Amino acid sequence: MYRTTVKVDGMMCGMCEAHICDAIRKAVPSAKKVKASRAKKEATFISDSVADEAVIEKAVKDTGYGFIGIVTEPYEKKGLFG
Repeated sequence: MYRTTVKVDGMMCGMCEAHICDAIRKAVPSAKKVKASRAKKEATFISDSVADEAVIEKAVKDTGYGFIGIVTEPYEKKGLFG
């Protein structure tokens, strides 16, 4: 599993966050736990494989927001107690 963090510029409200989440879900169908934060200027999601950076960049830009960068790192699901 991989955790991907996408830095996004231009989100101003809850609807902006929803648009980014929808764009990521369409671009990466296997994405799970998709969240966006206008305060942090980022969106995060978990996927089984490494997501294609070019596809995500295009999805973000096509919705009218600024793509700043992307970071993908291994993700380990934590158990109930840790």
